[in-house]
Amino acid sequence: MGVPGATAAPIYWYSKDKESLIRRLHRIEGQVRGVEKMVEDDRYCIDILTQVSAVGTALEAVAVKVLDEHVRHCVAAALASGDEVDARTKTEELLQAVQRFSRTR
Repeated sequence: MGVPGATAAPIYWYSKDKESLIRRLHRIEGQVRGVEKMVEDDRYCIDILTQVSAVGTALEAVAVKVLDEHVRHCVAAALASGDEVDARTKTEELLQAVQRFSRTR
């Protein structure tokens, strides 16, 4: 039985792929720890930079996956719903996300 007055948590696209996404993020976390260890061990600068670049590339891949699924599911559903306010909101959110994402390049 639910809590009176509580609303159900929204279910997002990643619920079906959540475990895969979490595994990817754990691998990235391990890569970051590896970079930290390289710094602690006074490793060569170029080797550290190479690993930092690999971490960035891995995070970009996660971001592209999330962005792709957001467009295909959340934004598409809002546009198909006929709810102009929701469609406008999701479109604005998407544009802001793309702007944030493109600034990191």
